[in-house]
Amino acid sequence: MKFKDIFKNKSNMTTENTEFDQELDDVTLENNANGEQLIVEELSVEEQLAQDLAKEKDKFLRLFAEFENYKKRTSKERMDLFKTANQEVLLAMLPVLDDFDRATVEISKSDDENLKKGVELIHEKLKSTLVAKGLEQVEVRAGDAFNADFAEAITQIPAPSDKLKGKIVDVIEKGYKLGDKIIRFPKVVIGN
Repeated sequence: MKFKDIFKNKSNMTTENTEFDQELDDVTLENNANGEQLIVEELSVEEQLAQDLAKEKDKFLRLFAEFENYKKRTSKERMDLFKTANQEVLLAMLPVLDDFDRATVEISKSDDENLKKGVELIHEKLKSTLVAKGLEQVEVRAGDAFNADFAEAITQIPAPSDKLKGKIVDVIEKGYKLGDKIIRFPKVVIGN
């Protein structure tokens, strides 16, 4: 078969289908004209409007609930941001605070009382400023049970006594938290 023949046959089939559909439409119109009703349920105008109103109410309520959830979520995110906004600055200040702690230990060995008093005042002022910004020290001491959620073990040494096995022997570096979040874990030595 040639391409022209195929196209011609296809065209004839389409024409036949169109004629058949037209005949069905004509029969349907004649039946309706004779008083027979089509079985098509149509809603009254009031029922249609009531359904449309119910759909729009549902859409509005869903949109309103979604907006309320959005407001709550953004409000919570904003509060979290305010709580931890100065985290980077505080992290940068922690080595300075550590240096002050070491300096006060060394200066306390000195005989110069004015020097001791001056350094202690500056140290306390720095600590109180950081505490006012939300910084808190993570409390761990030698003899406490080691908890990996609140401290970082640097090394293990043989325990000086049986009581210190599996416990903190020494605190090398203090840990700090900002609000409920630990921003620097204390570094500890554990006895085994």
